[in-house]
Amino acid sequence: MPEYYVNKKAQSNGDHEVHQATGCPTPAELHNRKPLGWHQSCQSAVREAKKTYAKADGCANCCPDCHTR
Repeated sequence: MPEYYVNKKAQSNGDHEVHQATGCPTPAELHNRKPLGWHQSCQSAVREAKKTYAKADGCANCCPDCHTR
């Protein structure tokens, strides 16, 4: 079960990207990471991120199943 975080800094389209805590080739800077904890899937991690950021989406590189935009 992977650990996830959401990037506190929004992208130009307003999305806050959800990343796996290890292994992502395009990680957020350490000071921009809000931990989301351990999740069975990126879908539940994105749901958790949306509790803070209404516009959250999975990273195209480490969470492609949750990358919708």
